[in-house]
Amino acid sequence: MNRQTRIFPVADTAQFKKQMLNWGSRFNICSFLDNHQYHSDHHSIECILAAGAVSVYEPPSGQSLPGLDEYLQGRNDWIFGHISYDLKNEIWNLSSAHPDPIGFPDLFFFQPETIVQLSGSEATIRSFTDPQQVYNELITAPVFNEQPNGKLEIRARIGKDQYTGTIEKLRQHIRRGDCYEINFCQEFYAENARVDPTALYQSLTAVSPNPFACFYKQRHRYLLCASPERYLQKKGDLLISQPIKGTIKRDTTNQEADQQLARTLSLSEKDKSENVMVVDLVRNDLSRICREGTVAVSELFSIHSFPQVHQMISTITGRLEEHTGFTEILRATFPMGSMTGAPKKNVLLLTEQYERTRRGIYSGAVGYITPEKDFDFNVVIRSILYNEADHYLSYLVGGGITFYSDAENEYEECLLKATAINKVLQAEN
Repeated sequence: MNRQTRIFPVADTAQFKKQMLNWGSRFNICSFLDNHQYHSDHHSIECILAAGAVSVYEPPSGQSLPGLDEYLQGRNDWIFGHISYDLKNEIWNLSSAHPDPIGFPDLFFFQPETIVQLSGSEATIRSFTDPQQVYNELITAPVFNEQPNGKLEIRARIGKDQYTGTIEKLRQHIRRGDCYEINFCQEFYAENARVDPTALYQSLTAVSPNPFACFYKQRHRYLLCASPERYLQKKGDLLISQPIKGTIKRDTTNQEADQQLARTLSLSEKDKSENVMVVDLVRNDLSRICREGTVAVSELFSIHSFPQVHQMISTITGRLEEHTGFTEILRATFPMGSMTGAPKKNVLLLTEQYERTRRGIYSGAVGYITPEKDFDFNVVIRSILYNEADHYLSYLVGGGITFYSDAENEYEECLLKATAINKVLQAEN
């Protein structure tokens, strides 16, 4: 079974993206990835849709990794999917007792029926059926506008006082030397939520168009993601990781004040300390699978600006050892350091002790693997999770805690990171 490939002209890119999303969302399984025209030294794909599945890899929890490389090597094709944060239990021999109302599997990959890749004013369609038929369906797909879903009753899994008290307990763990830094997350949720996931995603990315955004559907589960962060990219033998640590609110009404906020973040010793700890952790992770002497920090404490916030981002690269499979890469680097802390196993145990919800796909990764076995995966943050069968909607936010963290400030930073999500969920009809 071979794919047919054709290239078609695109007159209106914004409209075509909406048609791609609307057409793809009708499938039980789909992944729509959009970088919203952000360009960088490590730019890869502008916008791509994978719809339908001719094969899937969905092993039981705890048995995700043994057959993964065989599945990937057996298909000289594009593969899309996700890695849930809770794959940590298999990698690190841990367990989780907290509830997971959304229910994404620990790991899921699929070989799509149809791939639509948008680049500039051209769309490349790769399909096992007639690409012309797909194109005709796409361009006649309705274009819907972003519609609010009505106010939802959002509840906090833990209250502010409990949150700030937990931060103080974590600071004591750091004082005792149990860890150096720990990423602590909290959940906000709504029960009996009935929303249109496709329209909600459009609303979210209209407010917050970030470079690692995705609309990801796995049967009745949805991830609506406006992430600014890359977990890991592979180009040939080059691995690139770009952790984010350091956040400050933007002032979009005053350019001079906004630039001063960016300077404030760049000079923040607390944020630089937090960032460099993660950089060291990522360097250590990559050194386990990269050739000796090739792991390097090519960008340290760089300030990147997004619609709501300025972020401090560093870039770490390394040259992969020959014959290193995807499973070995995951074992060495997952979960990503920006969403754990250090030392990794200690903080994984502590987050299980103090958090109240399994993170599931949050803090995990969504992305693709090419036929050449290159890949690119995001970090699932700034995201809405939705279980359509149970009408359960959720989002999580967190931050890196160090000994110098102020509990009140950490709580406010969590709310800041959720600004775009709250704006969308609280919109009136």
